[in-house]
Amino acid sequence: MANVLIIDDNETMREGVAQVVRRMGHKVCATASGSEALAIFKKSPADFVITDLKMNGMDGLEVLRRIRELDPDCPTLLMTAYGSVEAAVEAMKLGAMDFLQKPFAPEVVRLKVERGLELRSARRMSERLRAENDQLRDGDGERHQDLIGTTEVMRKLMEQIAKVAKTDASVAIYGESGTGKELVARAIHNLSRRSQGPFIKVNCGALAETLLESELFGHERGAFTGAIKRRLGRLELADGGTLLLDEIGEISPAMQVKLLRVLQEGTFERVGGEQTIKVDLRILSATHRDLPKLISEGKFREDLFYRLQVVPLPVPALRERRADLAELCRHFIAKHGPRINADVTAIAEDALTRLYAYQWPGNVRELENVVSQAMVFCEGSTITAAALPAHIRGEEPQERSHTDLASLELPGGGMALPDILDDLERQLILKAYREAKGVKTETARLLGIKPSALYYKLDKYRIA
Repeated sequence: MANVLIIDDNETMREGVAQVVRRMGHKVCATASGSEALAIFKKSPADFVITDLKMNGMDGLEVLRRIRELDPDCPTLLMTAYGSVEAAVEAMKLGAMDFLQKPFAPEVVRLKVERGLELRSARRMSERLRAENDQLRDGDGERHQDLIGTTEVMRKLMEQIAKVAKTDASVAIYGESGTGKELVARAIHNLSRRSQGPFIKVNCGALAETLLESELFGHERGAFTGAIKRRLGRLELADGGTLLLDEIGEISPAMQVKLLRVLQEGTFERVGGEQTIKVDLRILSATHRDLPKLISEGKFREDLFYRLQVVPLPVPALRERRADLAELCRHFIAKHGPRINADVTAIAEDALTRLYAYQWPGNVRELENVVSQAMVFCEGSTITAAALPAHIRGEEPQERSHTDLASLELPGGGMALPDILDDLERQLILKAYREAKGVKTETARLLGIKPSALYYKLDKYRIA
């Protein structure tokens, strides 16, 4: 049961809304005066506030300002019979959760109240778990600084990290793409007895088999064409520390056999070499693939699976810890602000509401991308819903004029996917820039982006 404060100088409307909220099982305090409502709020803070916009004396916008000063996290819903775009924009800028125009159906009130109270509950839980988590870390917070989250699933994940880090057991980290599996691996390393040693990673899915073998085991001079000198592999570089095998589910059967020997004996030979090299390292693996299914299909060795997965460690998807969204957004704003838009320091309630409603198939990586993009388009110091991508706002992307993609050259050479995308984007910008004869506004129009976004891209790719 929540405490809901309702403010409206129209008695019929005030009591009608109060009745709807009471039927939901919540405690209601209804008043006709904004100043009286503030006095009530100071004595007994509400969990949710519903206020009329136009009232005698103190209006709804002023009530909203005062409520935000007393409790910035209290969701507030504004009602008005004089709905206007200007009033709605002003209310959202001040932090209103939503804007409701009279007349409205009781079902709409119930829906808004439910959403507001869910948001409030998530915030309170986040605050409580953050305090618990500070105690749990016991001085190791700096080593978890990139693991953002205070939800129950994240608290359990950090507990598991702290336990497995004390051992040398192989850990298999599972999770969807973009959930932060590498950050989990780094946290395990940083909390282990090997923390003073190197942390080396290799993306097994980004390299062809021959390149992966050379990357892992190293090679001797003359081992193959282009091997002009001896090169140490990642296994050797990780000696005394930790090696992360990312996307382990992508390696070939032949590579699986060679890797199994390293796990069993701790020895290997460089490509083209005969000297047996012994290493002391801890191997962590990460994948978004279903390894037991790959085993049943004959694509992954069962003996290697059990060597890698002494301890399985699942990483939750972002949709399983939505209460962490606000904290993650603040982290990404602070992280990317100096590079993208130093004026941006906060994110508005309407933007957070949209983020909470989205399913996040790309998880934390997608959220970081969305926040970075919103910072480019943000007008002012606070990210609002208007700065978010269209698909996050629930809108269809606008049809845009763009240049021909067929003439772009697809890079190869074993480049990682992010590098390939950056290279293609740079080519596209250069092509549009030439077509526009160096006119930046026309270039932005051809690309279907705002001029401010184009300036950012030109600076990013050092296009003069």
